Amino acid sequence: MKKPAYVTKSALKTFVTNALAEDIQDGDHSTLSTIPKNLQQKAKLLVKEDCILAGVEMAEYIFKTFDKNLKVEILLNDGDSAKVGDIAFYVTGSARSILSTERLVLNCMQRMSGIATLTHDWDSRLLGTKTKILDTRKTTPNFRICEKWAVAIGGGTNHRYGLYDMIMLKDNHIDYNGSITNAVGMAKAYNKKLKKPLKIEVETRNLEEVEEALEACVDRIMLDNMDTQTMKRAVKLVNGKCETEASGGITREMLKDIAKTGVDYISAGALTHSAANIDLSLKAIK
Repeated sequence: MKKPAYVTKSALKTFVTNALAEDIQDGDHSTLSTIPKNLQQKAKLLVKEDCILAGVEMAEYIFKTFDKNLKVEILLNDGDSAKVGDIAFYVTGSARSILSTERLVLNCMQRMSGIATLTHDWDSRLLGTKTKILDTRKTTPNFRICEKWAVAIGGGTNHRYGLYDMIMLKDNHIDYNGSITNAVGMAKAYNKKLKKPLKIEVETRNLEEVEEALEACVDRIMLDNMDTQTMKRAVKLVNGKCETEASGGITREMLKDIAKTGVDYISAGALTHSAANIDLSLKAIK
């Protein structure tokens, strides 16, 4: 599976280095006090709940960052459908290294697999439609790389990664600025001045605002907290002149009806903030 553009070596190194430092600081004293330095052992990643597996590549990166001599034998890849009792991978090498990285590996994989599983479930309800499911910036601070990556692994589409890669003018931007027309005009001037090809999305709350956003010529119009009938009228009004995105209070049960309105995207914070962790264990092989 091709990694999203934001999953760079630099981003991974920063995340893993900081996460290990947070956990270990001056030493994993439980392990240092009980496990001989030269002891070599093997462990397996055991799946204890049916899921879409995610975080395997991240796990390998964590192991290798901490100890380049650890060997990882991967049996299941990111995006694979895993069943209870499956073994995702074996890791072999220093027992100290395996124990010191165990919790970070599990924290990432359990969370990522939960998000990937939920995303896959939601995305499957959109089969046969043109509508794609998007995540949002409703992520855990300093853990976004894992959560967004998990959405992609689960078959979802990433929205903007952060505040820097797209201009999204939401209700507060518009209310502070006075109107959609003013806000979009300033955003376009900003893009031109800085020579940034940033796409512009505008949040709209009613059909009048949809019309105003259309006249301002934006790249995408968000239909925020609209009922499906209003969304349908908005999509007809837009008529393909720009992309459309349904957002606000989206639930799994609403997906099919929203897709029938013809929107291009449905964004849902629930993909990242409401996914339950998947039960996985790293078990020593004696």
